[in-house]
Order: sequence, then structure tokens, then C-alpha cells
Amino acid sequence: MNKKIAFFALISLLVYSCKNNDQTGSITISPDAGTAYKAGDVISAKVTLPADIKADSIVYLLDSTRVGSVKDSSAVKIKTDTIALGARVITGRVYQAGKSQDVTTNIVLLAAKAPEQLTYQVVKTFPHDTASYTEGLQYIDGVMYESDGGVANSPEGKSSLRKTDLQTGRILKIRDGDPKIFSEGLSVIGNKIVQLTWKEKIGYVYDKNNFELLSTFNNNVGVEGWGLCFDGTKLYMDDSTNRIWFLDKDNYRSIGYIDVYDDKGAIDSLNELEYIDGKIYANVYQKDYILVIDPKTGVVLQKIDMSNLYPKSSHYAGFDDDNNVLNGIAYDKATNSIFVTGKKWPKLYQVKFVKK
Repeated sequence: MNKKIAFFALISLLVYSCKNNDQTGSITISPDAGTAYKAGDVISAKVTLPADIKADSIVYLLDSTRVGSVKDSSAVKIKTDTIALGARVITGRVYQAGKSQDVTTNIVLLAAKAPEQLTYQVVKTFPHDTASYTEGLQYIDGVMYESDGGVANSPEGKSSLRKTDLQTGRILKIRDGDPKIFSEGLSVIGNKIVQLTWKEKIGYVYDKNNFELLSTFNNNVGVEGWGLCFDGTKLYMDDSTNRIWFLDKDNYRSIGYIDVYDDKGAIDSLNELEYIDGKIYANVYQKDYILVIDPKTGVVLQKIDMSNLYPKSSHYAGFDDDNNVLNGIAYDKATNSIFVTGKKWPKLYQVKFVKK
């Protein structure tokens, strides 16, 4: 019995050795997997062949895009100044005798430099309803539209869609949501309001004027539904990660995405979004800062320190410090005014961003 086991073990070892000595298994590619680069760096990609293999040609691809080809083992230079940030796959496709063999590696592309550091000045304060667990915020047509997450299946309240008067905080119109649903970000598109839900994978479309439900859609984009904003052409949606999805404004399907990075790495938990002068402004969940993001590349351009806007020393009795965090950015293009607030905060602030 032991002899049979030893025999089969020897056969297995020989098969394993033959596989490892196969010529195609000896092809390698550089740079090493996981190597980090800064945007603007030039990546030197090179396929190395064993001495007994001669390639007819080697084609290099970045993700699925061809970026160069050679007829020998020389390196190909890949420029990164126009590439979106994040994980990227480099493939060397080796052609030999009418056949091809792929060898791959991956790199991570970070922002070229640290974001500019900004802070804020308060221009004016306005009342804000402490019953609203702010998830989405948009100022348009002289009023504030707000998506209130509420707390599903909780006596603390249910989600809602509301329209309020900026000056007084008075609720002009409100529509309560399903008590089992946790509402998230919203965006106004023409005469419609699009509102996300957290984990339910459902989106709602309402009439902007009377809040009547016009339709629903399956929101299968991303991990969850968080923030939403509109640039006049397409929607931007985040999903709890560092990814911002592009959505078609008519059918709400994915048409692309960017991954958000600074010079150190990915920025996760992107939350409420606002589109201002060609840039995306984003809250980061449970953080006292706002990020300014390039919507073409995912680069974090600026980081705005919002700490002490509503300091703990002034929190009202029973305030939940862990959950009632900074969240909500709105913009009035006509007056170039930016408004921010937080979940269940008693005030909404008009702010100006300045260098630190």
C-alpha cells in the first residue's frame, strides 16, 4: 500500500514539475503587481521571455486599451497623465507562431499631489429642522429640497421628501416615505425629483411640484445607494465606497464611473454630493471635511476642514454625536452661495471656502 502511495506521489510530482517548466509559465511582466504610481508618472512595462522563446510581437494593453507594441523584449512606456485613478491592469500579449499568450500585472494610480487644504467662513445661518436626518440636499428655484433618511422601523421617525423655506426653515411640502424604507440622496432634474434608497435597490421619481410619485426604477448600480447630484447632463451617484457612478438622466442606468483617490490612497464612504462649477463636492461619512473632486479623473483636488462648524459644546440635549454627522451640501448658482448642514442639526450654514 505504501509503495502505491509513493508511486502516485512521484507521478504527481513529475506532472507538477512539467507544468512549472512549461515555456509559457516562464513568461513574466513588470512592474510588480500592486506597485503604486502618481498621476503623470511614466510606467515602464516589460515582458521578459525565457531564452528559448522568441516572440513575433508583444502587444501591451492598459485595461482593454492598446497602449503599444514591440517585436522584442524592450519596454513600453505608458503615460498616466490622462488616465483615471485607481487599480489598472497591464497586459502583455505575446504572439508566437500564430498563437497568443497573455501575462498580466496591476498597478494603482494615485493623485499626483496632496489636495489643497481649505477651511470655511460662515456667511449666514438659517434654521434647520432637527427632525430631518439629512441625506440629500439641493437648493433650486428659491427653496431647499431635502431627503430625510429617518430611521426605518423606528419610533424616531420615517424617511421623507421635503421642500423648505431657506430663510425660516418652514416646511412647505412634505411626503412621508414607506416606514420600512431608508431614503438617501436626491437630485432635481427639470420637473422631477430623483431619490435613492439605502439598501433596497429602489429609486423613486417624483413630480417636483406636487411630490406625486411618477415612477420607480431598479437601482442595481453599486453596493448601496448614498449620494446623488446632477451636472445638467448626467447624474453622479456614490455607493459607500470610493466609487462615483455616472448614471443616465433618463433611465438611471450606469454609463461609467470614477474611483476617488488622493495622493495616499482611496477615499471610501463618500456620501452627500453636490456639483459646483465643474467639480464634485462630497461629504465623507462621519468625517468633518468636504472633498472637492475632479469628475473626469477622480483626483481629490481640495480638502475643506469643516471641524467646529457645529461644535460638540453647543450640541442640544440628547444629540447623537456618532450618527448626527456633517452631511448636506447645496449650491445656489445665481448668488454663488454654498450651504451645508448635518443630520438633525438645528442650523443650516451659508459658508465661504478659503485657504487655510
